[in-house]
Amino acid sequence: MPPAQTHVDTLITNAYIVLEASGAGADAQEQALAAGREIDGGWIALDAGRVMSAGPSTQPAPAARRVIDAGGRLVTPGLVNTHHHMYQNLTRAFAPAINGTLFQWLTTLYPRWAALDEESTYLSTYVACAELLISGCTTSSDHMYVHPKPNLIDAQIKATTEIGFRFMANRGSMTRSVEDGGLPPASVVQDEDTILSDSERLISTFHDPAPGAMTRVALAPCSMFSVSESIMRATAELAEKHDVRLHTHLAEDKDEDTYALEVYGRRPVEYFEDVGWATPRSWVAHYVYGNAEENQRLAAAGVSATQCPSSNMILAGDTADAQALRSMGMPVGIGCDGSASSDSANLWMETRGAMLLARYRDGPSAMSAREALSMATNGSAANLGWVQEIGHLHPGACADLVIWESSPLSQAGALTDPVEGWLRSGPASGWYVLVAGNPLVESGELKLRELDDVLPRHAAAAAAMQGLN
Repeated sequence: MPPAQTHVDTLITNAYIVLEASGAGADAQEQALAAGREIDGGWIALDAGRVMSAGPSTQPAPAARRVIDAGGRLVTPGLVNTHHHMYQNLTRAFAPAINGTLFQWLTTLYPRWAALDEESTYLSTYVACAELLISGCTTSSDHMYVHPKPNLIDAQIKATTEIGFRFMANRGSMTRSVEDGGLPPASVVQDEDTILSDSERLISTFHDPAPGAMTRVALAPCSMFSVSESIMRATAELAEKHDVRLHTHLAEDKDEDTYALEVYGRRPVEYFEDVGWATPRSWVAHYVYGNAEENQRLAAAGVSATQCPSSNMILAGDTADAQALRSMGMPVGIGCDGSASSDSANLWMETRGAMLLARYRDGPSAMSAREALSMATNGSAANLGWVQEIGHLHPGACADLVIWESSPLSQAGALTDPVEGWLRSGPASGWYVLVAGNPLVESGELKLRELDDVLPRHAAAAAAMQGLN
């Protein structure tokens, strides 16, 4: 018999620890402390990529090979990004597209994105993950729906694997080009057989359903105005066959209502239901314009949604009523959306944006910092079907966490509630960010070996795509 283990891998001490975000109202912190969801001045032990235990300073902590003194800082579960288009950081703040509507923005940029290849996809994914890590994000999905060349998702997974980032690759698709009444050029769409065959290949090659997985695959036709009805149905059947998640954009723009009624004779949500997507397997991006009855139907069907606050504001659309959807029992997560629309991959900022939008919409008691953090952690984890392992720090959870750092000036006077102070008095970023127990950010610095090489290559690829060479 091997000797009993006497040390855990990592012990974080002297921290205000949020094991699970929950609660609203003036007594939310007091309730969380009493229920053991938060620990003031405690420690948390990590071993073999998992949370082993946590406790207050009055309770003995296990010995550890590595001890991190958090210096009184806030510790939370890693944030989870549920909607992104990472390749779009190659056209970030692209001047010809910055003042258009959603459809104008798309038609301006689709021809640029036709230049995507494995190299530019790898580089944009690497940059996106680095940016997300600094903002406290430890897991991200990505909706890659532009496929002018094969094996682009392979390139993404190469980048996330090298980094050690937890990732859900969304095998997106488009079948309807401009010639077929859609928006994208023919160069970025694919036929249905190619899409389904590659979906099968990616699932068999990369999808890991096992506990603690670092890479999973979901299937994600882009939107009703870019894919055929038949590919929506076939994709839902394929997801059922392989037990993987489904993702798409839904009800994000008023033009979508008009399009759906003209082309399908149904509202977007009715179409979504008719093609077999109203199941607990599905999460939808944005979901702004469903009516009250449709919201109730999707919530009852187990569909979840993700809110992308900055993207909604930059494109000057409405935004999801996240609290109303959550009150119906629908899990609601938070996403960055593509870096060409939100122009940033900062999940702390999106979490703050969700809180501010709710309050702007419904008044000062509409959303607390804990509720916003809950959306960005366990709400987002539910979107990805990963809620048992990520989005919280209870024993057995994946050791994905953030020790937060804010400027001393921004926190001056924030003495009564570190969670509210974290989101109200930012900006905040990761001082330490651990994924599966491995520190990818230490003392505020990214520990990514290839980043210095990736950045100039990314700059060259972005310049070429934008026609600046």
